[in-house]
Amino acid sequence: MCAPVQAALLISLACGCQHARPTYSELPGHAAQAAAPSLKPVTLPNQRDPAWLKPPTDLYTLGPGDRVEIEVLGDPASRTITIVAPDGKLYFNLLPGIDVWGATLSQAKAMLEKGLSGYVKEKPQVSIILRAVESKRVWVLGRVQAPGVYAMTGPMTVLEAISMAGGTMSLSNYRDQEAAGISEELADLQRSFVIRHGKLLPVDFQKLLKDGDFSQNIYLEPDDFVYLPAARAREVYVLGAVAQPRPVPWSEGLTVAGAVASAYGTINGAYMHHVAVVRGSLSEPQVAIIDYKDVIRGKAQDIALQPHDIVYVPFSPYRYLQRYVELVINTFASAAAINAGTRVVNQNTQNGAAGVFIPVGSGVQILPPVSPPPIH
Repeated sequence: MCAPVQAALLISLACGCQHARPTYSELPGHAAQAAAPSLKPVTLPNQRDPAWLKPPTDLYTLGPGDRVEIEVLGDPASRTITIVAPDGKLYFNLLPGIDVWGATLSQAKAMLEKGLSGYVKEKPQVSIILRAVESKRVWVLGRVQAPGVYAMTGPMTVLEAISMAGGTMSLSNYRDQEAAGISEELADLQRSFVIRHGKLLPVDFQKLLKDGDFSQNIYLEPDDFVYLPAARAREVYVLGAVAQPRPVPWSEGLTVAGAVASAYGTINGAYMHHVAVVRGSLSEPQVAIIDYKDVIRGKAQDIALQPHDIVYVPFSPYRYLQRYVELVINTFASAAAINAGTRVVNQNTQNGAAGVFIPVGSGVQILPPVSPPPIH
């Protein structure tokens, strides 16, 4: 055997046969994982109705709970303060009940006079004065000095509502509280919102409160929710087709799969191929659509979540991304608002105060408080 061949044989025996190792995708029973989808910005409609910036010109109309003072002129003994009943009727004197729900004060006055004319000879003249408003209220919740439900005695803007609630948690106020050992949190203006009839209104609180953009200072309507969430909240909202829609505590390394598991998993009918992760401000969100079924099968990479992320499991596939993101954000806003409102109601009840009415038919989900993930 010649010297070059012997040398080659010795090197081969010493080092062993060198072959390229198979990749993960080449191993039996395994498939290559698809890369995790990246978050992409989505442009949402941000057009505000010009009418929202104009004070309403409609006269005040009565509703259940309103307190009025009624008197038949010339008969001081008839003066009384009564409340519009839950059925929307006023019960005064001998009258069986006058339906004033939705009527102005002048219309209610005319109805009372017409009703009383059947009991007296001369045409009665009635005085009716609004003493307290209970039927028209606005919810100001979250990181304000005094969150609660406030009566709307007249036209009210977003800034006026926040001012009525004592204003937002200011930085100086926060520092004073922190020095005193009080754990309070500042408001997250990027995720603050106004919700009306279950839908988010395009109001940018960052521009309104920081930049002084008064084009954001719209007039409110009864039962509007103004919500300013906590800036340092460490939670992720899991909504949609899951067993228990809820905010779950965020911790380092939490993924979509972990968040869905903390909401006790998906339910029958869930369309797991188009699970959305929405991140960032509500006015300029970013979204990633993941195939959750592939994630749990190990065929696709999971997404690491951040505090304030929204994970939404749909019931059906989406067709238009913009509308899908609008659905996710509206669901989140409704859930967050009604959850904060429920806490206010419970607090008032525990303090012995009268309860407040939650608007019916808003299509919102009541979420339980944050609790540790279930132990399997």
